[in-house]
Amino acid sequence: MPQPLHLADFDYVLPHRQIAQRPLPRRSAARMLVLDRARDGLRHLQVRDLPELLTRGDLVVANATRVLPARIRGQKASGGHAEALLLGPARAGGHHRALLRCSGRSQPGLKLRFEGSGIVLEAEVVQLAAAGEVVLAFPAAASPYALGETPLPPYIRRETPDPADRERYQTVFARVPGSVAAPTAGLHLDPPLLERLERAGVGFAEVVLHVGPGTFRPLRPADLARDELHPESFELPRLAARAIARTRSRGGRVVAVGTTTTRVLESRALEDGQVAPGQGETRLFLRPGRRFHVVDALFTNFHLPRSSLLLLAASFAGRDRLLASYRTALAHGYHFASYGDAMLVL
Repeated sequence: MPQPLHLADFDYVLPHRQIAQRPLPRRSAARMLVLDRARDGLRHLQVRDLPELLTRGDLVVANATRVLPARIRGQKASGGHAEALLLGPARAGGHHRALLRCSGRSQPGLKLRFEGSGIVLEAEVVQLAAAGEVVLAFPAAASPYALGETPLPPYIRRETPDPADRERYQTVFARVPGSVAAPTAGLHLDPPLLERLERAGVGFAEVVLHVGPGTFRPLRPADLARDELHPESFELPRLAARAIARTRSRGGRVVAVGTTTTRVLESRALEDGQVAPGQGETRLFLRPGRRFHVVDALFTNFHLPRSSLLLLAASFAGRDRLLASYRTALAHGYHFASYGDAMLVL
């Protein structure tokens, strides 16, 4: 079992000015801090330098989930702002699970009116569910996603929706709808960079993990005690498993693009570094003390203090080494979180 952890050991001061609010004009132009665990050294490069750091026979694995337009805005029938994050359909037709934010208390019978993209939909709270969720009833034939917007995380502040987010808060290889947040490391990869990796003999494979509402919730001591995270659905296709097997046979490295990809690979890991294809839900909590069976290198963003994402990166790089690199990144003006810069841990 992993040793007891304390969230305070994964805290650091992150000035809001270093939380990126908008993406760069070009995805692969982001800065990239390279941490080599074997040499304990840091290099300051850019994401577009990635092909020079990988070798022929390596395999890049990314998350092909697609972010749903899951944030809807409106008001209560009695007045007052209302906003909901759609979490997927409930069992009954026209019913959707959601996180609801509005003035006053949410209770069954509360009437709401949402609008966007020229569409207006009436809704009603029909149930209070666990973990702060509600169930909203919409007209049976209507899709609330039709009026939805990109569900940016709360630390990206927008007075009004920016249409550009619909493209940029989505990876270029997103194909399977189902997430309420982007697998943000993948946002740095663009077609020219992927083409250069291919020409360099670096393989590319896809898995799917649908990022759930737990990504917006702070990590709690109870999560550490329970030693598992919120469930998220995933798929590891046979094509990806075969690509990993070929990579292993050739002595190449498996490079995980982001924490979501890492959780899929390690959830299906076999002792010999191979993976078993399959799909289901994972609650895997990768934290210091965990052993990695599949991932040899991690390409990821800079994560918020006390987050499960930070703990995953610390479990791969080592807590002290990772936090020291974060201090260096802050001192050098790197930008953090979803639209921020990147880090490669070798």
